[in-house]
Amino acid sequence: MKTSSAPAYHGIIPPIITPLKDRDTLDVAGLENLIEHLLAGGVHGIFALGTTGEAPSLSYRLRREMVERTCKQVAGRVPVLVGITDTSFVESVNLAQHSAEQGAAAVVLSAPYYFPVGQPELTEYVEDLVPELPLPVFLYNMPSHTKVTFELSTVRRAMDLPGVVGMKDSSGNMVYFHQLVRELEHRPDWSLLVGPEELLGESVLLGGHGGVCGGANLCPKLYVALYEAAQKRDVPRVMELHAQVMRISSSIYKVGRHGSAFIKSVKCALSVLGVCDDFLAEPFHRFRDEERLRVGAYLEEFEITRERAWPAAVEV
Repeated sequence: MKTSSAPAYHGIIPPIITPLKDRDTLDVAGLENLIEHLLAGGVHGIFALGTTGEAPSLSYRLRREMVERTCKQVAGRVPVLVGITDTSFVESVNLAQHSAEQGAAAVVLSAPYYFPVGQPELTEYVEDLVPELPLPVFLYNMPSHTKVTFELSTVRRAMDLPGVVGMKDSSGNMVYFHQLVRELEHRPDWSLLVGPEELLGESVLLGGHGGVCGGANLCPKLYVALYEAAQKRDVPRVMELHAQVMRISSSIYKVGRHGSAFIKSVKCALSVLGVCDDFLAEPFHRFRDEERLRVGAYLEEFEITRERAWPAAVEV
């Protein structure tokens, strides 16, 4: 299937954290602060209920509230994407329907986790689910969490479905990403976004359309500027801004000792800046005082403030 239309989704679409006050209560004021912080930073969309948003750990009631409040706060200023990945086919459909009713623009779907899925089964799952959904669909390749990759043969089959409009690739495998870029000639209307922010600059230079960067919760202007520099093929500027991204990645994100460190550090940093609470859904818990002080020290060292949201200049 070929079309000459440009990709509808591009740029920086942050996977927003879910600000919480306790295990089943949103930090509503914090969510409003966060959304306004992101929009002021020039982001091109908002992605709610992704991995950074701890979606699998939230109750279905809370997920629906998160969608409703996010769409209401954004109020059409940028597209809202909603993660609907679930172990239950029916619950994915239900959340997609709710998202459409609240004004979301698209939904994001990864492979159902827990049971190992073969590629023929994954293809059938996508082909069965997409016609049931009221919104355009992004595939979400997240093999580290789902135990399965959307192989190229499966992606090609998905490209035959008009309702599937793009993919977010969080594999970190740049050979695979190169292969996805080559497939765009068959669907030039497709949006190809990268997950790991450390790969944002090079992925856009290579033909990608933007990034779903968790660090944009903290410094949205940085990631927007990096995307724009890569889009203009301003390589020296890309290198300069990439160094800023790596500075954050190799410090703030490394404060914790476990796989949860990234989400903990981003939430902690936003809490230190006064944006929102840093409560995490179980099985995780917020940083203790020692780690919080380290995060605060990095923010001070890099001169990141809520207003500035940009690391201090570094030599490249």
